Amino acid sequence: MFSLGDYDYRLPEELIAQTPASKREASRLLMLNRQAGDVLHRRFEDLVDMFDGSEVLVVNDTRVVPARLIGRKKTGGRVEILVLDYHEGLSRIAQKGESVFKCLVKSSKRPRIGSRLEFEQGFFGEILDDVDGICKIRFSAGADFEEWVDKVGRVPLPPYIRRAEETCWDDRASYQTVYARCKGAVAAPTAGLHFSESLLEKLKSKGVKIVAITLHVGYGTFFPVRVSDIREHSIHSEWYSVSESAARCINRARADGARIVAAGTTSVRTLEYAADDRGQLAGGSGYCDLFIYPGHRFKVVDAMITNFHLPKSTLLMLVSAFAGRCRVLEAYQEAIRKQYRFYSYGDAMYIF
Repeated sequence: MFSLGDYDYRLPEELIAQTPASKREASRLLMLNRQAGDVLHRRFEDLVDMFDGSEVLVVNDTRVVPARLIGRKKTGGRVEILVLDYHEGLSRIAQKGESVFKCLVKSSKRPRIGSRLEFEQGFFGEILDDVDGICKIRFSAGADFEEWVDKVGRVPLPPYIRRAEETCWDDRASYQTVYARCKGAVAAPTAGLHFSESLLEKLKSKGVKIVAITLHVGYGTFFPVRVSDIREHSIHSEWYSVSESAARCINRARADGARIVAAGTTSVRTLEYAADDRGQLAGGSGYCDLFIYPGHRFKVVDAMITNFHLPKSTLLMLVSAFAGRCRVLEAYQEAIRKQYRFYSYGDAMYIF
């Protein structure tokens, strides 16, 4: 249960979704009863029928930033930058006037400290520090940094999406939930990509309360686990916020016996981190570094909507903690047999 190899499975490469579904709610939905182990196959739009109207659906309203920047070194060589701490960096600009950000840097030869990088619209960056490929870069954009990134930045798609950039897909729209509000993520909370405005309206009409919380998904979500005993893994931390009104709504629903349904593993982590031992939430913000793996006692979440996750990933471990490792891996094998689409642009699961 704690061995990294216990969370491995073989996935045919052709099942890794490279493009989004034609309609958000048209993706497939595998429903898993975590008590009985029963599996049903539906469409995501059928999710409405699984709610009786008393539930609270908790969504993550983080907004993906076009944080991938393409530039040139002084030698003319291409360099690719991924801004990792966008939210924190904007705070530094507001407080100190310094546009310094932590970034992943990718180039044929790693730039040296002090190197100048040139970007579009005449802006440049200077590398101040380099620790294992994560650099501190001071950008000349200053207070205009946010506006500049919105104009020239590109969507930081996950590394397993491999397709030419000159495609007809508008990733700025499709790799974003319809309820995205708070800028700060470098990866989408992908379970939310299946919701359309019309589907959300159907849920609301049925009586379902939709509550937004925020967790800025970081690039660390793609970092591999490198220890054989998963309990020794240190998970990345991500900024979160739960409003007082969201906490009150969820606490009231739990007191009334209503189910709390989390849309995505990011919502699950935030709720479980922000709750006390009795499952009571308090409004607040900070950094969530909760690593959920089998043995975790869930205090808030009763059901979960999630995508299919990478082998040996912390996300697969979280889902296994919720529904049981063997049960989840059996459901994954069923999904493979049925040719479900996997990962960020793939199909979904509803675990209840």
